[in-house]
Amino acid sequence: MAGAFPLFRLLPVMLLVFALTLAATGIGSSFMPPERVVAALAGQGSRMDEVIVWTLRLPRVALAILAGAALALAGALLQRVVRNPMASPSVLGITDGAAVGVVLFLWLFSDQANNLTVSIHWQPMAAIAGAAVFGALVIALASLDRAGSKPLKIILYGIALAALAKAAVTLLIILGPVYRASQALTWLTGSVGAAHWQDVLAVGLGLVAIIPVLLWQRLTLRQLVLDPQSAAVTGLSLDKAQFCLLAVAVFLTAIATAHVGAIGFVGLVAPHVARIFHGQFRSGYLVSVALTGSFLVLAADTLARIIAPPLELPAGALTALVGAPLFLYLLVKGRQSHA
Repeated sequence: MAGAFPLFRLLPVMLLVFALTLAATGIGSSFMPPERVVAALAGQGSRMDEVIVWTLRLPRVALAILAGAALALAGALLQRVVRNPMASPSVLGITDGAAVGVVLFLWLFSDQANNLTVSIHWQPMAAIAGAAVFGALVIALASLDRAGSKPLKIILYGIALAALAKAAVTLLIILGPVYRASQALTWLTGSVGAAHWQDVLAVGLGLVAIIPVLLWQRLTLRQLVLDPQSAAVTGLSLDKAQFCLLAVAVFLTAIATAHVGAIGFVGLVAPHVARIFHGQFRSGYLVSVALTGSFLVLAADTLARIIAPPLELPAGALTALVGAPLFLYLLVKGRQSHA
């Protein structure tokens, strides 16, 4: 029964993600009912339905699911490492660092006619580099500063670097020729509208790559609540554990942001929602966080397509619009429970 308990807890959100996947795959310029979607997925539908599902719609749905899972996991790890429920990739400047990487790439390789001089396929690498640089800066500055609480210092340095990154992005867009400036702005708010199977593969491989690390660090995740003295008694090196998990969070944020843009609110809300239904760092908690993040991003992208057709709103704007009131509710509820 011990192994069935997590599955019982996970079943509702798994069913929600599955149902939303069918619904989202059927939504487009021509609506496709769930039975036709299932038939097309199974190779039993019409040729046209199979092309629409497998080529146009399923990559978008799959990318939303995987990117949502990556951002949610990054948020859960950051909240655990810095011991602050307000921590998220956007708060720590990682998302904004990726944005600097992308806009700097577009700025450096745009000519005076706003044409890109290199392949746009290098853009994800620029986002990953930007996120890695800003993540490393946060860790380095917090490590060099010996005064005060290290988790608090990580938050403060992250907020400062995020503000610096936002200013840099604004200046780069205003001052220089930027290839498809409107496209850059859409990327900055987050969107999965341009998804391709290579994007799905890249994010999926990134998630698979961190599974062994999370399994290796599963006991460490439980011990991070200990103070340095108690951790030393158990043989845990807090600095090494924090560095390892911060690096994983930076990697997850970078790989997701590189392909879907700056959808940062998911990393803040998803861990809280999962904690309500699953408890904190029980068996299966991180799976619950990943599924919750998948649901949030996929729901936001689906709403973005149906609110004002034929226009598509940025998914990142929807996650903030839906996530902010939800997070305020969680804060109020948490304060009442501690009153």
